Amino acid sequence: MSGGVDSSVAAAVLKEQGVNVIGITLQIWQESSHDTKGAGCCSLGAVEDARRVATRIGIPHYVLNYREPFAEKVIKPFVESYKMGWTPNPCINCNRYIKFNALMKRAKQLGATKLATGHYARVFRDPLTDRFGLLTAGSVAKDQSYALYASTQSELAHMTMPLGGVQTKDETRELARKYNLAVADKPDSQEICFVQNGDYRDFLANAAPETLAPGTFVDSAGTRRGSHEGAAHYTVGQRKKINVGSLTPLYVLSVDAQSGEVTIGTDEELYAPGCRVEDLNWVALAPLEIGNVPYPCAVKIRYNMSPAPAHLVRTGEDALEVRFDEPLRAVAPGQAAVFYGTGATDGWVLGGGTITGKLQKK
Repeated sequence: MSGGVDSSVAAAVLKEQGVNVIGITLQIWQESSHDTKGAGCCSLGAVEDARRVATRIGIPHYVLNYREPFAEKVIKPFVESYKMGWTPNPCINCNRYIKFNALMKRAKQLGATKLATGHYARVFRDPLTDRFGLLTAGSVAKDQSYALYASTQSELAHMTMPLGGVQTKDETRELARKYNLAVADKPDSQEICFVQNGDYRDFLANAAPETLAPGTFVDSAGTRRGSHEGAAHYTVGQRKKINVGSLTPLYVLSVDAQSGEVTIGTDEELYAPGCRVEDLNWVALAPLEIGNVPYPCAVKIRYNMSPAPAHLVRTGEDALEVRFDEPLRAVAPGQAAVFYGTGATDGWVLGGGTITGKLQKK
């Protein structure tokens, strides 16, 4: 229970169904460096909101200290990604290592048989393969399956998402009003939970100041085009903060945080025929089902995009190439590539991994 409307309604729905529900909120903030009185999901205000909801629906509520594993598994990789010039997605690591790993173990210790969250996605069991699967939500606009691709079979077996079939956020808020929950109109949190004021650069100024050291803009031919304020200010596809004279709009093509070089170019140069992906996790597919023969799928290379047709080709034990049927724009290392089924398995999460680079045009 993060203190937001989604997890609050999920708890209330299960309680109404007669389920024995225990509310758990994670304490993951660092008090010495974070505003604990705010409204974000890491704040004391959020804990109090969760506690009030638990009291309202009549369930026990516990706050569990996960500061150390969160710092090790979420914050540290976040910082390391920026040191590499990558664009991280800390929510995926939080789901992977904290919510659906460490917390799952604690839930079992409390005697729970399921771990419920307020995510918009659906869990099912495939009777043909006996594997647990992850489906997109009933609402395409609200679907959060992209951020859950790293869930393992043992975790999926004990996961439930009561909001998976909800069509709109308004519907969720109406349910919150039905249950008389004080968080019914609470705004969604849009910020990185451990970053004050929503500005990750302030966080990096302390955690990795070298990522904010002045550097150089170069074009795709390696020609120097100007200076910038620090590599961490830029991500692939970005147009803002490129103070370089040009007759055509310029965008970030790549970031080399080690050298401080940010490569810029035209919109056309942003398109790539595919990407390299490592650190794989398989959901609906068993790993051996992907071989050297291109495997058809649909892929998302960022959270807010529609799945695009592609083919998977294995290149190593824990690596593959995603070959897009049509070039895609702004492939950003550090982001997740999530693979979805097509045809009869449309909407099934096949698996995913971390983008480590883009394929070059032939």
